[in-house]
Amino acid sequence: MPRARWWRGIPTTPAARFVPSLGPGGSHLKRYDQDYFDRWYRDPAHRIGSRGDLARAVALAVAMTEGVLGRSVRSVLDVGAGEGRWQPVLRRLRPGSRYVGVEPSAWAVARWGRQRGLIRGDLDSLADLGLDGPFDLVVCADVLHYLPTPALRRGLLALAPFVEGLAWCPTFTAGDAIDGDHEGFQRRRAATYRAAFREAGLVPLGMHGWIPRGRLGDLAELERPGAAQG
Repeated sequence: MPRARWWRGIPTTPAARFVPSLGPGGSHLKRYDQDYFDRWYRDPAHRIGSRGDLARAVALAVAMTEGVLGRSVRSVLDVGAGEGRWQPVLRRLRPGSRYVGVEPSAWAVARWGRQRGLIRGDLDSLADLGLDGPFDLVVCADVLHYLPTPALRRGLLALAPFVEGLAWCPTFTAGDAIDGDHEGFQRRRAATYRAAFREAGLVPLGMHGWIPRGRLGDLAELERPGAAQG
């Protein structure tokens, strides 16, 4: 079984600041507060991913997007942004780009919102936030595998209209051996995710990248999904 990589070092969820625990007992509420972020970002005993891992993830997503668009990335929307750790890395990589982070945690937005461009919200509220989209790159990393299936489908339908070039959505399935926060993890089949992305009009490029179906015509034949099997 492959070992999944947690691309940002912390799983977050756009469903709400508090989500029901699906672990043993399943009765308490999971709080995305300072203690949670300290545990997964900074505690040496629990943190997943290094600064180098983060830098490589940002570089990969940006490169994939620029390959699709044929130009430099100018705008990034990060949904479930956590503390907005993508923002300083992106600023160094593409200094002129615009970053907007959408995050449901009241603590994260209060602490980092002004400095890193975070606003309070989630997938369900995207259309109501007055975002100046679409965006070249939309990031939704380590988020979707914490959503119940109806919320997953609804969330991708809300996300898709904001994707101009590429959606980068690291998401893990029941077939992956994962590191990190298992609480609330939805052990779904890959086919369920593929169907939800397809319903939202997004098609896979690999490496967690998805593009709007309308962009398929911009790709060479061997760049398109399924080229290796064709």
